[in-house]
Amino acid sequence: MSEPQHPEVALIARDLIRIDTSNFGGGRAAGEREAAEYVGAYLESVGLTPEYYEPVPRRTNVMARVPGRDPSKPALVVHGHLDVVPAMAEDWSVDPFAGEIRDGLLWGRGAVDMKNMDAMILTSVADILRAGEQPERDLVLAFFADEENGGVEGSALVVKDRPEWFAGATEAISEVGGYSISVDDRRAYLLQVGEKALIWIRLVAQGRAGHGSRLHEDNAIVKLAGAVAAIGAARWPIRLTPTTEALLRGLADLTGGSLDDPDALASAAGPAEAFLRSTLRTTTNPTVLTAGYKHNVIPERAEALIDVRVIPGTEDDVLAELQRIVGDDIVIETVVRDIGMETPFAGPLVDAMVGALGRHDPGVPVIPYLLGAGTDNKALTTLGITGYGFAPLRLPADLDFTGMFHGVDERVPVESLVFGQQVLTDLLRTY
Repeated sequence: MSEPQHPEVALIARDLIRIDTSNFGGGRAAGEREAAEYVGAYLESVGLTPEYYEPVPRRTNVMARVPGRDPSKPALVVHGHLDVVPAMAEDWSVDPFAGEIRDGLLWGRGAVDMKNMDAMILTSVADILRAGEQPERDLVLAFFADEENGGVEGSALVVKDRPEWFAGATEAISEVGGYSISVDDRRAYLLQVGEKALIWIRLVAQGRAGHGSRLHEDNAIVKLAGAVAAIGAARWPIRLTPTTEALLRGLADLTGGSLDDPDALASAAGPAEAFLRSTLRTTTNPTVLTAGYKHNVIPERAEALIDVRVIPGTEDDVLAELQRIVGDDIVIETVVRDIGMETPFAGPLVDAMVGALGRHDPGVPVIPYLLGAGTDNKALTTLGITGYGFAPLRLPADLDFTGMFHGVDERVPVESLVFGQQVLTDLLRTY
């Protein structure tokens, strides 16, 4: 029996998933070189000239510029990242790097974050060029390494060492926005116009080493455990920004709910509830514990990693509060600190993105939101480039799409990829 015919966008995403680009952070990564070479070969096949930059061995970035019809208009950066977070195969119901397509779904690590969008970018541009057309303005197609580690060995180095790649660009689009959610059984799209600030911290507890059998009152693990539990129990207050206020108004319009209860409004978004509630407040999640080396040895040092995502402008206040929570015996080290950002839900590009969605899904509202995580748009802001999240996907109401970011059994409907490619192609042709 011959293999079913699948759309090109799904096949490209499948091929990229099959290239393991797992990124454990801290410089431990499979590397993006083979994925970047795959992207570069595809770009060459449609007549473009890719450029590569590998500032760290195997951490490869690739870019190509597409000439537009109107060179007087500022260029638009359309970008994605090629790395993925690791996947523990024993937890999955499929091989996370097999790129399996079944039951109308593409499965695998990167199907949601974000080899789906990488494939949409490539095939959208290919459709335009194969038709003998040009985009409205110059496009800078960039595919970065190391985004899942805050871009330290990827976009942060690219914008520093290769700023000429982005000459003439003033705006950018990438993940995470343009996807649909179901609000009280009504579909709406979320357009990302901002990101919370990122602070990755390490808690360090010091104690006295000793034999595991003794009475021991200076145990680093006990100190650390108390600090981690205290952070886990902390409840951060709601702190609204212009974007989250607009999000709540949009949800209230759809539900008839009260603006006085933001969490209740977010709960109407079904599977997206937790994703949206995290945008309304700071979050501080313990993610990694490190201590000890033998069952009967009390270690002198214990560490924990905490993923802190902060409402823009509150970074120093949050760090001070974290120190108060854990106490003076715990040292807080900042591993990565990156900016937050927020831009108005207005302007020609916003209008163009909303219009493109409206042409392909008429009458469905588009609501701005503040991403609780971060993207490579943060690095581009250092070059004065304003970034948005626009990876358009029309999704089934019962699919927990937001829950699959860094989750198990990551998957995306093939028809959603096709929809997204059509919307993105429309945008690039006309904006």
